[in-house]
Amino acid sequence: ASSAKRNGEQCYARAPKISAELFTLTYGSIVTQLLADYDTVDEVNTQLDQMGYNIGVRLIDEFLAQANITKCSSLKQTAEMIAKVGFKMFLGITANVGKWSADENEFSLILDENPLTEFVDLPENYSGLLYSNMLCGVIRGALEMTQMKVTCSFISDALRPGDDTTEIRVYFKEYLSEAIPINDE
Repeated sequence: ASSAKRNGEQCYARAPKISAELFTLTYGSIVTQLLADYDTVDEVNTQLDQMGYNIGVRLIDEFLAQANITKCSSLKQTAEMIAKVGFKMFLGITANVGKWSADENEFSLILDENPLTEFVDLPENYSGLLYSNMLCGVIRGALEMTQMKVTCSFISDALRPGDDTTEIRVYFKEYLSEAIPINDE
């Protein structure tokens, strides 16, 4: 875990930076536009997840190139890489990994801070909005590109009354076999 954290710090130091406020406000604008474009909060949640998935599918290449890591040997190692390297590299924060299931196929990523939610107060009529749901999609898309099928969901969100932290639950489903393109020799 300490080498993953060190690797995350090194990747973060090398990565180009943008203003945290600009990033947060841009994300907020995306969510606001989706709320205007779709009829229900559930549709917005689905769109945020799908947008995140599309980002994750592309982001994994940058992650693997910059992080200079070898293939993870276990789900635990993968979880640490996401929490300590991925979150640090792209969001400037680290997450804590915990709450493993007995079969070690489920874990939680606990964020003490979430840069996507700076300056955000959710009105009561949007209490079902998973404001940061794009993060679940990013994790899902990135891991799928590394041949791991997972699902993700929010267990708690610091934007909701009564929740102090943001917790993302990751459920490992299966390893995917690499698809060989048709007519590829």
